[in-house]
Amino acid sequence: MAEPTPRRNEPRLRPAPLLFEPAQAGADPEHFFDLESIDDPRELLARATELTQAFRAATDRAVEFQAIAAAQLADPRRFDRLTPADIAARAEWTEDYAKKMVEYGRDLLRGDVEGRGTTDPV
Repeated sequence: MAEPTPRRNEPRLRPAPLLFEPAQAGADPEHFFDLESIDDPRELLARATELTQAFRAATDRAVEFQAIAAAQLADPRRFDRLTPADIAARAEWTEDYAKKMVEYGRDLLRGDVEGRGTTDPV
């Protein structure tokens, strides 16, 4: 599993770069970040592992931003506040998951998530 995302005062480690796929290569289902062109299994394992870690880090970070956005949208101080059901519909979540994400986002905004070890609120 990916390492927890560093908090505000901790330096952020950079995962392997996610190189953008050229338009022609993206149309080829066999093409994936040029992995199919690597013949050496050691090199293939190393690069595939780098990509796996990068995708996990990107997923963790995206989940944090989803949670923050959900918390902001549900903020009772907003005149246009959304209900957990509204947030769930927009994000294609269940209402229960939306409630957990709102709470997780509030924790993130308060800085109360140290030591959780993962960004998944469930």
